[in-house]
Amino acid sequence: MNKLKMFTPVIILMGLSSAANADSSVLAYDDFVGMTFWLISMGMLAATVFFFMERGSVATGWKTPVTLAGLITGIAFINYLYVRGVWVQTGELQIVYRYIEWLITMPLQMIMFYLILAAVRKVSIGMFWRLLIGSLVMLTGGYLGEAAYIHSMVGFIIWMGGWIYVLYEIFSGETGKVATRSGNKAFVTAFGTLRMIVTIGWCIYPLGYVFGPTLTDSVDSNSLNVIYNLADFINKIVFGLIIWAAAISSGGRTR
Repeated sequence: MNKLKMFTPVIILMGLSSAANADSSVLAYDDFVGMTFWLISMGMLAATVFFFMERGSVATGWKTPVTLAGLITGIAFINYLYVRGVWVQTGELQIVYRYIEWLITMPLQMIMFYLILAAVRKVSIGMFWRLLIGSLVMLTGGYLGEAAYIHSMVGFIIWMGGWIYVLYEIFSGETGKVATRSGNKAFVTAFGTLRMIVTIGWCIYPLGYVFGPTLTDSVDSNSLNVIYNLADFINKIVFGLIIWAAAISSGGRTR
């Protein structure tokens, strides 16, 4: 029965992959941008299957973070099925379609900092809410600006304010201080790597905002889509693998 439960998410996701219907088969062999959509789609699916399979291998306190890592890549996979189809059919993709996924996955990634800390020591619920609200403010500002509901520069300022706030929290705020005092070497190393992803990996989003069509339009949409796709590989798949590695190092395997 336990094995069946472990395979259920895999079966569901394999069924969802059928949504890549006949329209996707017309992807041109020389469409490099389209190929990156396909590659990242498959990577998200593979990562999701891996995380759900591995959640049974980690200590109890780490099961929720590893499960959440699978949910993050699973949500990204489902959205990639959609945006990949849009690209194949139209040859273009508006950035606002990415926010459908980002508004869910990026706050979940910030919550992950709280969950992995809770796996090794007691932490306050206030940390959870600061990370969640900071990321939602960041993304809401970005979406409203890029969708032209508010002035694009106002949206960018809100985005940057939210991003700087969450960076402060995970480096110098309570989250960063508690992580440093955890006393778990493997955890501290993993936490530091995750912070670098949120710092360096996530910088692609405000840079895309500035150099994309919303503000300066100095980078063509093809290049921007390739960059976003490759960034998602690091910001979601690698992010989850670091959490899984920390879980294995901290708690060992349960089987």
